[in-house]
Amino acid sequence: MFTPRLPPRSQPQPGHRYDVAVIGAGLGGCELAWRLANGGQDVLLVSQALDHLGNLYQPDVADVTFAAGSLFEQVKAQITPQTDGWAFHRRLKAELEGTAGIHLLQSCVTEINETGDAVELSTWEGPTLHAGAVVLAVGAFLKGRLLIGETLEEAGRLSEVAYDFLADDLAAHGIYLTYASAEATSVDDAPSYEVKFQILAPGELDGFQIRRLDHGYALGRCTPGEHTYASVLEDAAKLAAELLDGSP
Repeated sequence: MFTPRLPPRSQPQPGHRYDVAVIGAGLGGCELAWRLANGGQDVLLVSQALDHLGNLYQPDVADVTFAAGSLFEQVKAQITPQTDGWAFHRRLKAELEGTAGIHLLQSCVTEINETGDAVELSTWEGPTLHAGAVVLAVGAFLKGRLLIGETLEEAGRLSEVAYDFLADDLAAHGIYLTYASAEATSVDDAPSYEVKFQILAPGELDGFQIRRLDHGYALGRCTPGEHTYASVLEDAAKLAAELLDGSP
């Protein structure tokens, strides 16, 4: 476990430059931001809805195995009973809010542009965000289309809207996107559904780095391959170590 960062959380003003901006606050994004912040980085963690931080595909965590040493494993150990997904979510959010070095922002990123040694993120709301590097951890939200019964929604999970503008911007950068799909089975009162979404094609990545972006990385379900909760958390730890190793 990382030693908590000693300085107080920064209070960024317009034009503030973060060390790393993480787009997407699901499994991989939350874990990566937590590890980077505890490693001394000033991290922006962007979510379309702060109430959705760390959301999983099922409403409980009874049978979920998280990677050893991860934030998610630690949070699960703190809740009683350990099947309560809502208690898990609340505790996870509290841990992230209490981690110095993480700035949580509810916003929708629409464009990524590199300017020399920095990255500019345009948002649907208007403000431009600045960082030394950007990480896509958007899961199933790049043009996600969710099918539940006979209803089709523009979403990556139930009631969570898709990143259509961001997918279009990546394509405009010449980044080739392909498709993947996932299913969520019915649990208790939550209905089952299928979601189809875009991911970066295998040739667009060199490890975690996006080949066509000098300061861009990708993590988790928006990348090719088979992913589990444990593997995404392990990859977040690897990417955090890579970024921290390259930090000044």
